[in-house]
Amino acid sequence: MRKLTTPLTEEVVRSLHAGDHVLLSGVVYTARDAAHLRMLECLEKGEPLPMPLEGQVIYYAGPTPTPEGRPVGSIGPTTSTRMDASTPTLLSLGLKGMIGKGMRGKNVMDAMQQYPSVYFAAVGGAAALMAKCVTSLEVVAWDDLGPESVKRLTLEELPLVVAADCYGNDAFELGQRAYLETLE
Repeated sequence: MRKLTTPLTEEVVRSLHAGDHVLLSGVVYTARDAAHLRMLECLEKGEPLPMPLEGQVIYYAGPTPTPEGRPVGSIGPTTSTRMDASTPTLLSLGLKGMIGKGMRGKNVMDAMQQYPSVYFAAVGGAAALMAKCVTSLEVVAWDDLGPESVKRLTLEELPLVVAADCYGNDAFELGQRAYLETLE
């Protein structure tokens, strides 16, 4: 198990390989479908984004309402392919990591090689447990989007798996291949 802290450098990204297990700490930003559309609108208008992208990680999540005395409610990953259309643009601007669930499209896999970056898979169905890794939450943009607003999270050892690396390797495909080999 490898311990990582944000922001991520290209050197760290290049040291990760599909299937690696990591514990991620530091600042990440949440952004889902609606926030990604607004980010693209900002870029089209020449406006600054509400958060830095250089070396940063975006978690595709929309936390549930925060219970009293906790920094966040449940915070599980959403399906990442919904952000595939906007991801290459964000990677070109310095985004180094994404957290979500499920496979990524060819456009994202290609962009991850062109702009070295990493895609982490979070465990779906473990949102309440994952919330225990969040030490703080602050809404930084588009509060009108509710759970889909951009939030700044501080994490402490969030368990993740490298689902896709900057070399074009995909843990989902590698796992399927390894399983099929056992059947031969």
